Amino acid sequence: MTFDLTPEQDQLRDAVRALGRRYGHGYFVEKAKAGEHTTELWAEAGRLGYLGVNIPTEYGGGGGGITDLAIVCEELAAAGCPLLLLVVSPAIAATVLNRHGTEEQRKRHLPGLADGSQKIVFAITEPEAGSNFHRLGTVARRDGDGWLLNGRKCYISGVDEAGHVLVVARTEDSSTGKLKPALFLVPTDAAGLTRSKLDMEIVSPENQFLLYLDDVRVPADALVGESLDAGLPALFAGLNPERITVAAMGAGTGRYAIERASEYTATRTVWGGRSIGSHQGVSHPLAHAAVQVELARLMIQKAATLYDAGRDLEAGVAGNMAKYAAGEAAALAVDTAVQVLGGAGMTTEYGVATLLGAVRAGRIAPVSREMILNFVAQHVLGQDKSY
Repeated sequence: MTFDLTPEQDQLRDAVRALGRRYGHGYFVEKAKAGEHTTELWAEAGRLGYLGVNIPTEYGGGGGGITDLAIVCEELAAAGCPLLLLVVSPAIAATVLNRHGTEEQRKRHLPGLADGSQKIVFAITEPEAGSNFHRLGTVARRDGDGWLLNGRKCYISGVDEAGHVLVVARTEDSSTGKLKPALFLVPTDAAGLTRSKLDMEIVSPENQFLLYLDDVRVPADALVGESLDAGLPALFAGLNPERITVAAMGAGTGRYAIERASEYTATRTVWGGRSIGSHQGVSHPLAHAAVQVELARLMIQKAATLYDAGRDLEAGVAGNMAKYAAGEAAALAVDTAVQVLGGAGMTTEYGVATLLGAVRAGRIAPVSREMILNFVAQHVLGQDKSY
C-alpha cells in the first residue's frame, strides 16, 4: 500500500496549483457575479492538457485516469476556482464516450473534450423522478432512421456553454415492451430543445437550467454505443467518476477555506496582542475541520485508485463514501472559516462566504447524503432496502 503519487502526478498537482493561483478566487467570484464564465481559465487548462488527463492519448488526451482528473479538480478548487464542468464534461461525458461510445463518437468528441474546445453536459435529473432514475419520464421513440425525444430535465449545469447535452432517456425494448435507459448526444441548438435558467443562491460562473424536449429529433448515430444494450452500462460508467471528482472538488474547497482562515487567525491580534489562533476556541474547530478534509482526501484517493484499477464495484462503494465525506468536510470547513473570521468572514473580500452556497449544495448533489447512507446501509451493512 502506498499513499504516494507518481512523479508525473506530483508535477501535475504542482502545475495545476500554480495555474489556479494565478487566477484565484477573486477571478472566480468576479466572473460569477458578472454573469460570465471562466472562459480564460478553461481555455488555458485545456491548452495545457489538464482537461484531458483522463482521456486516451489516441484521442488527444493525457492517457491517465480518474486519479489524475481528481488532482485537477482538487487543486483548482484549492486555489478558489471550483469548476463544476470539470465533473460534467471530462469526468462524466468523456468517460461514458470512451468506455461505451462508438469509435466514430470517440473520434468526433474526445479530442475536443481533451483540449477544452468542446463541452458536453449531462442531463439525467427530472422534476418528478428525483433520485430514482427508474422513474425517468423522458422517453425516446424510434422515428424512421432516427429518434424522437420528449421530456423534461432539471438542474442541468452549463447548457449555455456546451455544444451537446448527454440526455438520459428511456426506450421501449421491442422484445419485452419494457422501458430501458439509453443515452443520446443532443446538440444544444436542436429544434424542440428549449431551456429556462434557474436562479440559484450559489456564487458560481456555471448556470443551472430546466430543459424541455418537445419532439427533439436526433439521428441514429446520436445513440451512445452500438445498440440499446449499451444504455445501462454507459449510464453507470459515468457515476463513479462523477462521485470521485465532485468529492475532489469538495476537498479542494475545504483546503482553500482552511488556508484562508488559518492565515487570518495566525495574524489577527486582539486581547493583549496574542493571535486569535492561539486560542483553542478558534484553533480547535479549524484543526477539526482540517482532519475531516484530510480523511476525505484519503477516501477519494482510495476510490480513484480502485476505479483506475477497473474494480468498479469496490470503486462504487468507495466513491459514494468519498462523496459523503468530502461533502460534509467541505461544508464544515467553509462554515468554520466564516465563524473564525467573524464579521470579515461574511465579506466578499475575504473570499469564504462566497462558497457557502456551493458547499451546501455539495451535500445534496449529485447524490444526497441520505441516499449515500441508504446505499451504505444496504450494500455494506446488509440491511433491508429502506425505500
